[in-house]
Amino acid sequence: MGTTAPDLTTDFVIVGGGIAGLRAASALAPAGRVVILTKAAASESNTGYAQGGIAVAMGPGDSAELHVADTLAAGAGLCDESAVRVLVSEGPRLVRELIEWGARFDRAADGSLVFGLEAAHSVHRILHAGDATGREISRAMWEQVARLETITTINHAFVTEILVDAGAVQGIRYLDEQGALRTIRAPRVLLATGGAGQVFRETTNPEVATGDGIALAYLAGARVADLEFVQFHPTALSLPGAPRFLISEALRGEGAKLVNSRGETFMTRYDVAGDLAPRDVVARGIVREMEATAGPVFLTLQHLDPARVRARFPTIAEMCARVGIDIATDRIPVGPAAHYMMGGIDTDEWGRTSVPGLFAAGETACTGVHGANRLASNSLLEGLVFGARAGDAMQQAAQAAPLKADRTIVQEAPASAHEPVSMDREEIRDLMWRAAGLFRTHERLIEAVAALGSGLAAAHDAAAHGASHDADAWRLRNLATVALLVARAALRRQESRGGHYRADFPRRDDLHFRVHIVEQAG
Repeated sequence: MGTTAPDLTTDFVIVGGGIAGLRAASALAPAGRVVILTKAAASESNTGYAQGGIAVAMGPGDSAELHVADTLAAGAGLCDESAVRVLVSEGPRLVRELIEWGARFDRAADGSLVFGLEAAHSVHRILHAGDATGREISRAMWEQVARLETITTINHAFVTEILVDAGAVQGIRYLDEQGALRTIRAPRVLLATGGAGQVFRETTNPEVATGDGIALAYLAGARVADLEFVQFHPTALSLPGAPRFLISEALRGEGAKLVNSRGETFMTRYDVAGDLAPRDVVARGIVREMEATAGPVFLTLQHLDPARVRARFPTIAEMCARVGIDIATDRIPVGPAAHYMMGGIDTDEWGRTSVPGLFAAGETACTGVHGANRLASNSLLEGLVFGARAGDAMQQAAQAAPLKADRTIVQEAPASAHEPVSMDREEIRDLMWRAAGLFRTHERLIEAVAALGSGLAAAHDAAAHGASHDADAWRLRNLATVALLVARAALRRQESRGGHYRADFPRRDDLHFRVHIVEQAG
């Protein structure tokens, strides 16, 4: 890979170094010069933190139709079926390509691929690389990209603005590692910046997952959709003083059990599927059990073979050992944490947004493939499939994605307040956990929207005027922007569906809300 000049002109810009961005880059490399910008080190992305695996209909007894059916069922009536069929049908070819690039998935003694089972899947279809699947995929993809001479990577680059002129993308502006403001001119820009878990106080996401792509796209005039649908993973490590490390759903797929403080299994009281119910159901079940028993909830593997447990989950075993827990013999204290955004930048099935020349793929995008609740391990597949499709589409004439028929659009002016009141990062995250977490109400959301609107006005002013070379100021602006968008979307949807639960509207309402709510700045 080459080196960069401070300001430059190129053919394609990709913001983000996860699975979606890297797969798009490999597609674009033969067509022109590609610049990848990563916010931290090249390997630091949500992809690298994905433990559980990648779902793909390649195993015995599986089929594309079964995978489609499971995805639609998990999505609670809001999946875009055409996007789901793209995901499922194109996935096997692209996973085989990953294997050709050197990705090492778990295999049986005879050399055949091993497929695991996770919640809401009807068959075994999850490919793993131990319990560090995302890290292995990321390694293989970065090695592939490194061979391509037309690709340049700029690390520790914080993108502050999508440049739009005459209604079309012209490039990006970013802060380099030294804090200098730089410009890259390009007619095609892909946002592949990952999720926004850091908007919430409790999250499994890395520090870089602050929703920057969603904020950048919205502020550039692009539509965003489904931001009320946040997936809270039920089992993050919940130990005072320890990081909220993800305890993969794959443990429950291998037989781990959730138990309360008395050692009793309890999930069948909340859903007939028990421990392998959809994630939103399990997450709320855990919280309700904590309240009912006034005690913690644990994940236990004590009834399984200790040697197999430690061999199957070496990364989780190592992380837990650092805080004094042996996952094979000790109960692991767990609780829910923000994990995945089903919503994001509104795109078509080729990654096109409503702004010509601007594309989005992976978790930062919303194709409708996940609906109201993502099926476990479909996220890596989503990044792979729609990253590849975005890379293909970016080589064509720029055009905007049309507004689909099932979208209800709401236009809002950028948030403002008469007397902006500054909020720091932790205040925003704490507010969002309390008001827009697992259980939401009108009163709490109204308070959050008012506070976040005021906080965003202050953050936007600081970033744009008072601290234009301060990356922290831009990060705060993005975090406040996404937090406000999530809270407003949650306030509008007066029902409970998938990852969105309104305690004051606990039922699903297909008559009024079987639509995707889209927001666009006025």
